[in-house]
Amino acid sequence: MSSVAVNAARPETKEQRAWYWYDWANSAYVTTTATVLLSPYLTTVATAAACPDLPDGADCTTNLSVLGIPVSPGSLWFYTVTFTTIVSAIVLIFIGAIADRSPRPTRLFAGFAWAGALAACLMFFIAGTNWQLGCVLVVIAGICLGASLVIYDSILCRIANENERDRVSSKGWAFGYLGGGTLLALNFALDIFHKDLGLDRAMSTRISILSAGLWWAGFTIIPYLGLRHLTGTVATPIDKQAGVVRGSLEQLRSTFGDLRHYPQTLTFLVAYLFFNDGIQTVIGSSSIYGSKELGFSESTVLGVFLFVQFVAFFGARLFGRVAASIGAWRTVLYGIALWTVVVVIAFVTPSKSLAVFVGLGLLIGIVLGGTQALSRSLYSQLIPRGREAEYFSLYQAMERGTSWLGTLIFGLVYQLTLSYRWAIICLIAFFVIGGYLLSRVDMRRGIIEAGNPVPAVV
Repeated sequence: MSSVAVNAARPETKEQRAWYWYDWANSAYVTTTATVLLSPYLTTVATAAACPDLPDGADCTTNLSVLGIPVSPGSLWFYTVTFTTIVSAIVLIFIGAIADRSPRPTRLFAGFAWAGALAACLMFFIAGTNWQLGCVLVVIAGICLGASLVIYDSILCRIANENERDRVSSKGWAFGYLGGGTLLALNFALDIFHKDLGLDRAMSTRISILSAGLWWAGFTIIPYLGLRHLTGTVATPIDKQAGVVRGSLEQLRSTFGDLRHYPQTLTFLVAYLFFNDGIQTVIGSSSIYGSKELGFSESTVLGVFLFVQFVAFFGARLFGRVAASIGAWRTVLYGIALWTVVVVIAFVTPSKSLAVFVGLGLLIGIVLGGTQALSRSLYSQLIPRGREAEYFSLYQAMERGTSWLGTLIFGLVYQLTLSYRWAIICLIAFFVIGGYLLSRVDMRRGIIEAGNPVPAVV
């Protein structure tokens, strides 16, 4: 395989423009529900169930019973995300194998997206002390989101060549932050004027959660229609008599056997497991950290997150431009270093210090989209052609909304210390380990070993 790029970057295609819209669609759920509203709301519901007579501002010291296991209400969200990811790690690798063999991968992608959106809409009915419904719907929505993203991410390899992927992936992420920010702005307005509309805070939160599910479902129609002509591809044909499921199991077994032949790809995946777990846990815990540890109101937290969303749009585009000059690998390494700074600042931020909280949001917005977008395009260069969904299923098991080790440690540390500060400072280890492992990846060698052309700038 030649070690030079063989495909020139093209003008933006209609498939690429359609592909961006799923970032726009699902980011509404990721931002409004999974990141900002549901973690503190579900914690409040769980606390009401465990400590119904708790005075305002007091810590609930009574545990819930989850399948006989004592769980602090403040840790319930993190354990739920952890459980979702463990299940996803098993389910998504089968989804990837099936998707590569499916004759209509876009239909499969849309089916998972709409199932997840339905679960997101049903979260409207979480109320009172019904935390169990919330946990079940979080699991369903998380698995469906991950399954849809396995196929969606793999389509990147089909619609963009090696010199376009950093740009296309970064623009998709930026588009996602713009979409998520737009709905969050509407929900922010609802939160501010909820009393004028005759709503209490709980009902305005539930309506906002419902809007995210409807947004996710509605805008998924655009990429479905724009990409529905794509057909499945399989690099290694398997006996047709095996069928989709049995053939997928055989293909999956082959994937794990082949992965040892791609040491750079394997090292990247392990590195991604660590630094992405750190990113996801910071994102997933930031709302509850701002409200429960720093003492800000839900309106303030919503406002800061809205600010972060629009900064992230420009941050993702900025990282894409930097990557075009120095390469995505170096850019992601610099981004990981900035994430370490974010955790340290969060740990020392004084309670009620709005200026520091907003400054922290600015830094998160700059680094947020770029590291994730470029990680996606980096990995796309390291997987063998024709098995994209199968390999992206391994990647997606560690992707946004499905991190598990970070949330598990975060929940455990909080349960032991009743302090979110000590929980968040532990995340530094994830960025240090992930950054070190990523620095050991030889991208040029890995791209060639996977049989792909090397981009002009690595």
